Amino acid sequence: MGWVHNFNAVVAKSAVGRWFQLDGSGHPRERKGSYFFTELRAGLAGFFAMAYIIAVNSSIISDTGGPCVCNGGPDDPLCDANDDYLLCVAEVKRDLVTATAAISALSSFCMGLFANLPVSLAPGMGLNAYFASTVVGHHGSGSVPYSVALTATFVEGWVFFALALFGMRQWLARAIPRSIKLATSVGIGLFLTLIGFTYSEGLGLLVGAQDTPLELAGCPSSALLDSGLCPDSAKMRNPAMWIGIFCGGVLTVLLMMYRVKGAIIAGILLVSIISWPRTTSFTYFPYTPVGDDAFDFFRKVVDFHKITKTLTVQRWDISDYGGQFGLAFITFLYVDILDCTGTLYSMARFANVIDPVTEDFEGSTLAYMVDAISISVGSLLGCSPVTAFIESGAGISEGGRTGLTSMTTGICFFISIFFAPIFASIPPWATGCVLVLVGSMMMMAVTEINWRYLGDAIPAFVTICAMPFTYSIANGLIGGICLYITLNGVVWLIEKASGGRIVPPNKAEKDPWTWRIRGGVLPPWMKRLFKGKTDFWHDDTPITESTSDVPGEEKMPKPNSEDSAKGHSKTVALHDQQ
Repeated sequence: MGWVHNFNAVVAKSAVGRWFQLDGSGHPRERKGSYFFTELRAGLAGFFAMAYIIAVNSSIISDTGGPCVCNGGPDDPLCDANDDYLLCVAEVKRDLVTATAAISALSSFCMGLFANLPVSLAPGMGLNAYFASTVVGHHGSGSVPYSVALTATFVEGWVFFALALFGMRQWLARAIPRSIKLATSVGIGLFLTLIGFTYSEGLGLLVGAQDTPLELAGCPSSALLDSGLCPDSAKMRNPAMWIGIFCGGVLTVLLMMYRVKGAIIAGILLVSIISWPRTTSFTYFPYTPVGDDAFDFFRKVVDFHKITKTLTVQRWDISDYGGQFGLAFITFLYVDILDCTGTLYSMARFANVIDPVTEDFEGSTLAYMVDAISISVGSLLGCSPVTAFIESGAGISEGGRTGLTSMTTGICFFISIFFAPIFASIPPWATGCVLVLVGSMMMMAVTEINWRYLGDAIPAFVTICAMPFTYSIANGLIGGICLYITLNGVVWLIEKASGGRIVPPNKAEKDPWTWRIRGGVLPPWMKRLFKGKTDFWHDDTPITESTSDVPGEEKMPKPNSEDSAKGHSKTVALHDQQ
């Protein structure tokens, strides 16, 4: 396809190509293997892997009741049978479909345009569950009303912005020990895999159990017992699961093995189209009240729903909820810092845009600032905190290397505002195998962890295991970092107290770490400003031509080198770039 190569070359030589550092643009930091059409395809793949958030987030957040007022009385305190209240909740859910698509479009587009990263943003899974279940509660039964929780989210976003502006968030990412950062990538891969195995967002292969943490499932949702488990007679008999496994999983892997372009997109579309007809036993629209409602929404095809109930409903008089407001704010703050920091670093590393010397990624300050502003804007629309999405790995695995990928995803989310009935109808078993495939590719980083020294290995192992088992990136990071500090802090104290005579025999094999992070705490733009440079917003950092002195970093591809393209190819192990 010569015209594709010619068009890629024309775009690369243009101002667009230079801004996004496409291969062949002549930019001193051009990203080898990045081509215009490859970026567009990657953005589509990322969107289809993330599209479930439109339906899932609106369902989770609307369970709080939003701003609807419950007047059920003592017989129905949560208004579970109050028709007027339930009609209001249904309207809130439709508002949140529009709000979720809108904030995902805006934040992803801005991330690509300003930070030039192939990482898309959307209301975070896990954070939305905490927002709905713990903070606000079912139909407002929690400790904080919906409007006050949105106020906490809005304030949190601007606190994030200040931390990003003065370099504290990116300093935190650089200060985390190398073994923990590598383990974060692996742990997120397992986390993605677990999501892909669940019912709400995946194949429905696993469910939570009582006697064991997890149990094999695979039965139709209608066959689930009241306990949430599958009866033995129905396990692994869900036709939708098998369609997802073979059409969305096995077929996709075969296409990837033969380097077929757009393999991930093809798998998602094939499973979705097969699952839409209502006459099959595996339809996404069964003849139930829920299925009828979903099908009625699907049949509209084109429909724009104006936000009427969740727009700018923040409550600024928080005097009655001071303690609860503070708790919600602090929780949102630390969870989002750790979640977003871990996800952004892992996705940047997966895309091979990490500088091996500074251990930072290009555009980190702008990336964190875009995320911070998106949190506050999302709260004005009625959404829980926005964060970097680990499903961005689907786009990166398709070859995404620049911000054009996330801009394409953002445009798709914008279009989905008007085609929400279609995009919200992608079944979870269509994307489940994609999450598993991306998780398997992110496991490659496990070989670079320093397993020789227990002070590095055990904290890394805890980080990897805690993320999927606790269903939280933040919990994994907290556990790994605390254990790292404890183990290595005790070793340091014993070494100092003994005058250097008592040390682990193989301490020389430990990955070096120091609190004196290369590059310092202040962001580069502030350093250039203090030096009197009028164009302080332009990055003038010299191109790295040598690898870090950290053991194992010599295996990482160098920025702006011929090995960079090779390293990226090995990382994603998927496609020859156009």
